[in-house]
Amino acid sequence: MHDLNKFGLREMTICQSVLRQLGSNAENMEEVANSIVQYLYDNLIDGTTGEKACSLVRFFKTHDYEILEDDLKDFAKKILSSSDINESPNMKCLTLLATAGDKPDWNSRQDSSGHKAIPLPSQDFVERLPMIANLIKQFNLEISKVLKPDPGFILDTTESDYGVFYISDAEDNEMIPDQVNFVKTQGIKSVLGFGGLLPSGNFFAVILFSKVKISQQTANLFKTLALAVEFSVTFFGNRVFSQ
Repeated sequence: MHDLNKFGLREMTICQSVLRQLGSNAENMEEVANSIVQYLYDNLIDGTTGEKACSLVRFFKTHDYEILEDDLKDFAKKILSSSDINESPNMKCLTLLATAGDKPDWNSRQDSSGHKAIPLPSQDFVERLPMIANLIKQFNLEISKVLKPDPGFILDTTESDYGVFYISDAEDNEMIPDQVNFVKTQGIKSVLGFGGLLPSGNFFAVILFSKVKISQQTANLFKTLALAVEFSVTFFGNRVFSQ
């Protein structure tokens, strides 16, 4: 167990080692993603109470619309129809790949009511989604690069292409629209995400919704964990979803 109030280099090193090994016996990317979010949900604690520090941990990854399962395509279509935008085969969708949390329906991606597959048809559309837009920007990535990855850039990916998304004070923060039914009800104090670009060009992010106030110093350590997650999931290539 790791106290998120006192999360330092030692805890980061242990987590990094564990996360790098979680893909060794998995058969697809979704299986690894589930192991990652479950490990973080179970092992990050509030040392003052002994309870889990996070109310919810989620793993998102972009996919081309054309490779999504039919139910995910239907979900994305409904979001687009409200904006009178038509889907295209190569449109990126930010897809919920794994989830673990305090509520029963937060432990299955199929049970998500609002985040199964979020279409990203254009930069203008993404800019209207404050949390997603800021997630990408805080990772020091360009939105256009996430929507249409440049193969030449992907071959030259470095550690600088992994980043941290950090909201120190979640309450009344406009980046998290669901304040009443989520942030205030669940006692969310801070939000922390880490991730970047995979060799495929797809974007990934692990997001922690914490009931513990997270410091900037602690948040910065999680950039290193992005490299460990990338190592664990990249091996599976196109083997993404569990059947």
